[in-house]
Formats: sequence, C-alpha cells, structure tokens
Amino acid sequence: MLYINCPHCGLRSQNEFAYGGDATVKRPELNKEISDQEWDNFVYLRKSPRGKHLELWHHISGCRQWIKVERDTSTHEIFKTYKANEAIE
Repeated sequence: MLYINCPHCGLRSQNEFAYGGDATVKRPELNKEISDQEWDNFVYLRKSPRGKHLELWHHISGCRQWIKVERDTSTHEIFKTYKANEAIE
C-alpha cells in the first residue's frame, strides 16, 4: 500500500485517492482550433514511463483536491507531492 502526503491534509492511504494520469501532458489551449488528429493524440496517446515520473492524483475521500505526485513507477517510491497549481522545482 502507498501512503501519499497530501499537501492539504497530510499523510493518507492511497485508498483515499484516485489516479488521474500523467501530469506532464499539456491540454490543448482553449478556444484554439486543433485537428481531430491532435485531439485524438491528446486523449488517447500516453507514454508508460518507467522510473521517476510526475502524476496527477485526486484526493476523493479527503479534501477533494487534485495534487501532483512525483513517484517512481517501478518501485512506487514517492519523492514529493505538490498542490496542483504549485510550480515544480
């Protein structure tokens, strides 16, 4: 079991969270025309990195905030957590 340090609530069990995907993927700009292929790539094409990676998690059974988690995908070690709007060092 993982324990995630929510920047809002403190250390919590992973059971309180839902995985939200890759935090490095940039959403297309609002009100900007993009092709169907570009939208398809944004929605469906994801990398499956091995090692240190930045992820989004939703604290569904706590503060209900989105957070960023820097985690190793092969060992599940969590290095640091950030508020969703916080700049990454």
